[in-house]
Amino acid sequence: MTYQPRVPSTSRFLDIRRLRYHVQSWGDPALATPQRPPLVLLHGWMDVGASFQFLVDALTTPRWVIAPDWRGFGRTSVPGADSYWFPDYLGDLDVLLDAFSPDAPVDLVGHSMGGNVAMVYAGVRPRRVRRLVNLEGFGMPDSRPAQAPSRLEKWLDELKSPPRLSPYPSLEAVARRLQMNDPFLGVDKAQWLAAHWAEPDGEGRWRLRADPAHKQVNPVLYRKEEVLAAWQRIQAPLLWVEGEQTEVLRRWGAAYPREDFEARMATLPRLQRALLPDCGHMLHHDQPQAVAALLEEFLDAGS
Repeated sequence: MTYQPRVPSTSRFLDIRRLRYHVQSWGDPALATPQRPPLVLLHGWMDVGASFQFLVDALTTPRWVIAPDWRGFGRTSVPGADSYWFPDYLGDLDVLLDAFSPDAPVDLVGHSMGGNVAMVYAGVRPRRVRRLVNLEGFGMPDSRPAQAPSRLEKWLDELKSPPRLSPYPSLEAVARRLQMNDPFLGVDKAQWLAAHWAEPDGEGRWRLRADPAHKQVNPVLYRKEEVLAAWQRIQAPLLWVEGEQTEVLRRWGAAYPREDFEARMATLPRLQRALLPDCGHMLHHDQPQAVAALLEEFLDAGS
């Protein structure tokens, strides 16, 4: 049986930086207070805002929750450019917060890529964030200037031969792929997510709601010191949550060892950490009740 949401959601489209941006929301704006401001959830790479449904359902206190689809994902339109740039996510988020909470800070939660965006944004705009939660936004391996020429060469080659995303023969096949990516994901949740993760292509197949250009190499190098400089400006209390069975750092191997990650985290002064058992990288799918409990305890502390 397909998962049945407990908290109904609504969809809204906004004009954001020349894009038609889709935002999933739960609850009512009247629920927002200085102690419980809008809760903004930022999804990761190759995901959609609707994937936070399980987490929202697990919250015990009703809140106004907002989850955008990043540009080129879900139902947000694809930009005219043939590449994606990290600063654009910050620009999009800034305008979205202007629309939903122009005069008050928000509680900001990001998963994976969304966690990386949230961390940098909270440093660049510290007054816009009351509390900050990072769900496995590990960042990336540091780069060296000598890598730039080969990275640019690869990017030029990929522009001439853009990546593609293969369609799926059925929605059930999409659900099976989701479970392959996340062995902790139950069948009911996979079936529900599949309908948000993909859409019919008009030829009897299902295509992912994602621009294939997201798979292209980024010509701009990841510079750890620049990211850490933004982190140093974070004023909000920060909660870091990690899945005990996550494979993220193990996949990077020697390029990004655990010691490097721990050194980065040591630069953050107002940091709480939590490790959740029986879940991997998609911890808000695998253990939504546990993640919700951590969020509520952290977000309501001192309120």
